[in-house]
Amino acid sequence: MTGTLIAKAKRVAFQGEPGAYANLAAREALAHVEPVPRPTFEDAVEAVKSGDTDLCIIPVENSLHGRIADIHHLLPDAGLYIVGEHFLRIRHQLLGVKGAKLSDIKTVMSQGPALGQCRNIIREMKWRAQNWHDTAGSAHHVAGLSDKSVAAIASSLAGEIYGLDVLKANVEDAEHNMTRFLIMAREPDDAIHDGNKVITTFVFRVRNVPAALYKALGGFATNGVNMTRRLVQRHPVLCRYRRPPRRASGAPRARRTAVLHQQADGARHLSRPPLPRPIAVRALVCVKARRRSAVLAGKAYCARAERA
Repeated sequence: MTGTLIAKAKRVAFQGEPGAYANLAAREALAHVEPVPRPTFEDAVEAVKSGDTDLCIIPVENSLHGRIADIHHLLPDAGLYIVGEHFLRIRHQLLGVKGAKLSDIKTVMSQGPALGQCRNIIREMKWRAQNWHDTAGSAHHVAGLSDKSVAAIASSLAGEIYGLDVLKANVEDAEHNMTRFLIMAREPDDAIHDGNKVITTFVFRVRNVPAALYKALGGFATNGVNMTRRLVQRHPVLCRYRRPPRRASGAPRARRTAVLHQQADGARHLSRPPLPRPIAVRALVCVKARRRSAVLAGKAYCARAERA
């Protein structure tokens, strides 16, 4: 995580109501910064662009749920730069009103992905699952109902804010439930070229010609650049690569990106922060590839990647 812009920041926007997991991520990653709730991802990004906040913290992928689709649509035209990232361990709490017991619950409310990550207990207890727009929003709603038969799945922070009891802690199906957040600003804050490894994130759209994506990514392979993560879809491609220290002439970077610019339409670097220290997290990386072959068309290829 780069430091200059983050150290000077005073306000950070996040999507959701107070108590959302993004609020929790902001508390962990930016303890000195005031978190500012915004109803949508677009509003969180706009808060930074308008100068209302210095930063925004946005989720991009979850180890169980996969990518956050709305973000990958939003990033190419956001006009912001990645200045840091944060991995948040997701611990879902079953929250009920004061005096409620686990045996009282008939209905559980939360955001769709959160309900999907707690299928086991919902099925075991035979609860009725009700989708809500936001995890913290569901806790807020349950607090207003004052109904012992209705519970919310949300963060412990949401329980504290809305005065709910934790009826059962850590109800998620898998212990390796992790969400990656990007911290974004109006201006870039690239890592100093001090000889250490860095990760670069960029987004591009290939031209509509045969093998354009293959040729674009081939330029990195022939120059020995390791692609750590890539998302291939019909929309702009978001990639990250690990690169060695930059030479004074800057020639290696020029060689690496020359082929990309030949094959791509409007490639743009989003960040160049230092390579973060290893994190014990299991991430599920899905790469969707379109093939002309009738047999392979539409299949999704998933690979488990461990960073340890």
